Amino acid sequence: MNRKESSASYFAIGLMLAVAGVICFSIRPIFIKLAYAYVVDPVTLLALRMIFSLPFFIVAALWLRHGQTQRPLAQRTLLSVAALGILSYYLASFLDFLGLQYISAGLGRLLQFTYPTIVVILSALLLAKRITTRDLVALALTYAGLMLVFAHTLGSEHRDFWLGAALVFASSTCYAIYLVAGSEVIARVGSMRFSAYAMSAASVACILQFLLLRPFSALDLPAPVYLYAIGMATVSTVIPVFMTSEALRRIGANRVAIIGALGPVTAIALGYLGLDEVMAPLQIAGAVLVMVGVVVISLKPKTTAKT
Repeated sequence: MNRKESSASYFAIGLMLAVAGVICFSIRPIFIKLAYAYVVDPVTLLALRMIFSLPFFIVAALWLRHGQTQRPLAQRTLLSVAALGILSYYLASFLDFLGLQYISAGLGRLLQFTYPTIVVILSALLLAKRITTRDLVALALTYAGLMLVFAHTLGSEHRDFWLGAALVFASSTCYAIYLVAGSEVIARVGSMRFSAYAMSAASVACILQFLLLRPFSALDLPAPVYLYAIGMATVSTVIPVFMTSEALRRIGANRVAIIGALGPVTAIALGYLGLDEVMAPLQIAGAVLVMVGVVVISLKPKTTAKT
């Protein structure tokens, strides 16, 4: 690692990008909930999100290709980038949508945010990255906070509970694999190029799924649905995707994953502010614990500069 990449400002910018990305991603459930007042078809809604996202990623890919000083990607690397995009932003998203048909949104968010643990374990097993005491403390704090945040949903029974739970956990696992593998690929190809290519592949997969499963008449929707889809595409897809990719390059998969625990807390807070949802005292206490956990993982250990 060179001097620039070990600087405090370089690390701090990575942290800020990770947090901002989480906040932008957390607005997505608000858009989905508002759109579901008009349409409840996840295939169509997911396709609309990617239809409006795809032009941004194509423009970014063309711009990078036009001004590219790096060598073109090898076919094997290009396939890896496309596969990671499809794994994370197509398969993981679709599994999450499916799972939420069987379990509550609150419990679904709790299961979805098991991915920090999966990331830490995969990083240790596949990349030989040591699990530090700081990682363990941060994980313990964030998961204790998440348990408090969602404690009120754990005692309720749901039809096909285990099916829904398995689908959402599979979604979480897909996203964890993406973070671990993606951080390694991004180091080779660059965060902007990775995001543009990976998300173009994911967008095409979502649109193809719609074309195979739904008629064109399914797009005959009220105007508000299109407005929410545009918001979901720009604010909760394009912007955070580039932010998260650059954060992965700067601070690594483990820290990005643990900071991701802010996601459900942010979603609940936004629901409270924008959708008049209730925040109980137990949820507020849990949110505080999550934020403390994120602060713990965000404190970069002091290192002695080499002369």
